[in-house]
Amino acid sequence: MIRRIHTGSPFEAKIGYCRAVVAGGFVHVAGTVGQGETAPEQCRSALETIGKALAEAGASFADAVRVTYYLPDAAEFEACWPVLVETFGDNPPVSTMIETNLIDPKYRIEIELTTLAPAV
Repeated sequence: MIRRIHTGSPFEAKIGYCRAVVAGGFVHVAGTVGQGETAPEQCRSALETIGKALAEAGASFADAVRVTYYLPDAAEFEACWPVLVETFGDNPPVSTMIETNLIDPKYRIEIELTTLAPAV
């Protein structure tokens, strides 16, 4: 069974995706950007959006198994570390950081996450 979670973002309809998919024992969260001027502000905002999708799926950041961070400037990643430690605490997932262009130059970080799905 596949369950799709939508946030109502206009880009979901324009691009043809949903924020998260619950399938195969996992919750897969699409790459998510946030609002703000700095990478840490956008990181926190993106994690809030991700957290809401996880809650709708019945999961949380404590269930995270893998996270990928995409940044146009790798030098900005270190400023995000306190936000990530605060979010994942004692349950850190494996992670990868990739330096790459994002869909719009205003975005400083995009986050993609996979968690275990709640037991049914």
